[in-house]
Amino acid sequence: MLSGKDLILATKPFAKEIRWKSWLYTISSFIWLIAAIAGTFFLPNIWLKILSSLFAGMMLSRVFIIFHDYQHHSILQKSKVANVLFTIFGFYMITPPSIWKRSHDHHHNNNAKLFSASIGSFPLMTKQKFMEANKSDRFQYLAVRHPLNMFFAYFTTFQFGMCMQSFLSSPRRHWDSLVVLIVHYTIAVLLIIFFGWTTWLLAFFLPFFVSHMLGSYLFYAQHNFPEAVYRNNVDWNYANAALESSSYMSMNKIGNWITANIGYHHIHHLNSRIPFYRLPEAMASIPELQKVSKTTLRPSDIIKCLRLKVWDPEQNKMIGFHEMEGLT
Repeated sequence: MLSGKDLILATKPFAKEIRWKSWLYTISSFIWLIAAIAGTFFLPNIWLKILSSLFAGMMLSRVFIIFHDYQHHSILQKSKVANVLFTIFGFYMITPPSIWKRSHDHHHNNNAKLFSASIGSFPLMTKQKFMEANKSDRFQYLAVRHPLNMFFAYFTTFQFGMCMQSFLSSPRRHWDSLVVLIVHYTIAVLLIIFFGWTTWLLAFFLPFFVSHMLGSYLFYAQHNFPEAVYRNNVDWNYANAALESSSYMSMNKIGNWITANIGYHHIHHLNSRIPFYRLPEAMASIPELQKVSKTTLRPSDIIKCLRLKVWDPEQNKMIGFHEMEGLT
């Protein structure tokens, strides 16, 4: 059985991009995205426009995950064209470079560490810390982990958390957060002025709302699922954290295509240099990657994940309120 460094080394053959595939999937995904947005302008029927808008939201999610791969240096490195393309897209998706990459890299390097995993991820308290917290701290903690926060992630996580909050905390360091917001709202206003409220709603607002909602939940469920394991920093191990604390979200072919295989999240955390289109290949080739915890997008599994609130070291698992005796 491979484990630790040996397991990471076994994934290295898959951490080599196939350049033409990287360009094919990138260009085709952008074309689908542009076509979907164009459909909200030009399709003759309002219901077709709505379907096109929803599809645009899904395509924003797919392109964002490809952009996320580029940020991990797994595809299209040293390409000036790709750099320009993804820089523009990052601004469009309300992800300021100064905060996004730094926080996400921290998340990868500290995934599932009890006392430093919250940066770039959803906050995590132990049962004891939550019980000892005052009402204000409890409220803030639960508000971030609440399903409504994920549902309205377009406003809460991206506009407020990633942009407004980061800029107010350090204007010099995160000046680009303000620029991203200004650009975003300028586009929205121009769409309303020149094309009307309906076009703004379907071409701009709804796709963003759908993609950020989907992305927020996926990110949550990838590290907050019933079998997830969190460890004290001294007991933490990078490879174990990838397999124990990052889920494999089983989807059908359409789901995997829309999410650019982000459901193979345990492999992505084990080796983030593996291109998204080679993750299934790595899993099929390495038996140890197949013996991991699994979740899905079925309503029952979503509910199980959303019920989890704190880490209980005594039971060595995430628990919900129904398992927390003495909660006031």
